[in-house]
Amino acid sequence: MLGMPDHPQDILVLGATGKTGRRVVERLQTRGTPARAASRSALPPFDWQDRDTWAPALQGAGAVYVTYFPDLAVPGAPEAVGELARLAADAGVQRLVLLSGRGEEEAQRSEEAVKAAGVDWTILRSSWFDQNFSEGFLLEAVLEGVVSLPVGDVREPFVHADDLADIAVAALTEDGHAGQLYEITGPRLMTFADAVAEIAQATGRDVRFETVPMEGFAAELSRQGLSADEAWLVEFLFGEVLDGRNESLTDGVQRALGREPRDFTEYVRATAPTGVWDA
Repeated sequence: MLGMPDHPQDILVLGATGKTGRRVVERLQTRGTPARAASRSALPPFDWQDRDTWAPALQGAGAVYVTYFPDLAVPGAPEAVGELARLAADAGVQRLVLLSGRGEEEAQRSEEAVKAAGVDWTILRSSWFDQNFSEGFLLEAVLEGVVSLPVGDVREPFVHADDLADIAVAALTEDGHAGQLYEITGPRLMTFADAVAEIAQATGRDVRFETVPMEGFAAELSRQGLSADEAWLVEFLFGEVLDGRNESLTDGVQRALGREPRDFTEYVRATAPTGVWDA
């Protein structure tokens, strides 16, 4: 049940409206696990930009799923995550599960801050989500029929958000995950052109990929209405993280769940019939 904390083992989900947070809340509800979706409109409220809201929101929580908005790469994120982790320890929280980014050196500072808090921790160091094409900033480009990005033949092991949510719930509710760093990828390496081609085939639409210079890409982000901070973050991810450093597969899903990760094709075949990519 979502609402005020009334159980000493409530699970607090930060970023509960995001790609993984929403799925984590849904899974906990299905299991009948007491959970609270943290947001500025919740009671008590939680806002990353208002530190006075952090301690009240943590009261009564036995475990916390930590996702930082907009991203752990932004300046000030490690300090904020570290302070939240310390407050969580003071509040009696027993487990912290942090969603981190694969290949992001800045995010690793936040990981270390969580580890230093003195409570059981699990790190989920994730690749790019499949759902960026259907629930994120790439959706508009897919609908327009041209996905233009400042990236060439770099391959990414796209990961399904459901796999992330499954691992997060396991780490929040089951034994055996404390002290684990799960580096999480999908089962194969794909270029962005490969991914767009699969979406085009599944939808029967003419959707194509093109590589563009970073300068033109930044201008397009502004046209789409992204804030300066959001545009900076996307430019950072494409300009630095997508440089080939993540062109490898890991066994994070297998280690955490004992099964293979979902493939991008499975994601596309399940998503296309929903109509989200209909022009």
